[in-house]
Amino acid sequence: MNKTRFPLELSFWVFSLLILALTEPNGVHYSLCPIAKLGWIWCPGCGLGRSIIHLMHGNLSQSLRQHWLAIPALAIISYRIIQLSHQFILSLKTIKQA
Repeated sequence: MNKTRFPLELSFWVFSLLILALTEPNGVHYSLCPIAKLGWIWCPGCGLGRSIIHLMHGNLSQSLRQHWLAIPALAIISYRIIQLSHQFILSLKTIKQA
């Protein structure tokens, strides 16, 4: 019997974007950045999460001020979600036909 599980990566990306979409753009934000935790002042990824939050709430100018990579990052993550969803649906159809 073939069983197809819901892909862990798909769950991760959907959950992550859902959390970012539900986060208040002007609220308190905590950093999980290991570089910032080490005390370094500049990190190439810092602000990306806040930037995506602003982008998802329609604040394009504020998003670009936070980090310019939010638009490409959101596009790539969205593409990956579509790709993983398509693969999962195809695997379900294959199992159903077998």
